[in-house]
Amino acid sequence: MSRTDDVYKPALSGKKIPILTLDHNWHKLFSQAHITPEIESLENQVNDLLKKQGKNTTAQKSVKALKKKLMDEIVELADKLDETGDQGIQKKIDEHKRLIQECNEKLDELKDEELDIPRDLDQANYQLMLRTMEACYERLDQNMAEIKKQEEWISKIRVELKKVVIRKQEKEIDTYELYSYMHDIFGPDVIDIFDMHYHPEKFAPKAKQSEDASKQ
Repeated sequence: MSRTDDVYKPALSGKKIPILTLDHNWHKLFSQAHITPEIESLENQVNDLLKKQGKNTTAQKSVKALKKKLMDEIVELADKLDETGDQGIQKKIDEHKRLIQECNEKLDELKDEELDIPRDLDQANYQLMLRTMEACYERLDQNMAEIKKQEEWISKIRVELKKVVIRKQEKEIDTYELYSYMHDIFGPDVIDIFDMHYHPEKFAPKAKQSEDASKQ
């Protein structure tokens, strides 16, 4: 069953979709089913973007820490410069300022990248959700078709089973009646001589019940 993106968009408008690859239950959906190449590709995209997001956050923390260290050192160097007037210290201060500028440029770059990641992540996750829904509905459709087929088979077997039970009951009644007539005609002594393999009397209760039920 094919379901296009346009079918879902109105219903999903404004709703926050959780990151599927972080949900253990999402992985269970495909624990016993073949994952399609498209779903696998989207799963990798989502995971790569999550890693990129994590690296971005770590990089920003690292650059901010370096920037703070450089700024603290500039304060110390400025105090020494005031005390000594050493121009070598001034060069160190200038170098620190240059490095701080580089940190600022790197932070701007990381923040721009940070803005793009959530959008790309949401889009990849949205597509993954759509393909997941399609795969699940296809599996549900297959299951329902198989269930219907099995229900039809069970219904047919029940009818056949009922017929077999009725035929069995008829044979039990016939066997019991046949044995009773022979017993009445030939007598117990003669019957006992021949009655070595057949013991229809064991059907007597069942046959009697079946006969009574047929009369009702």
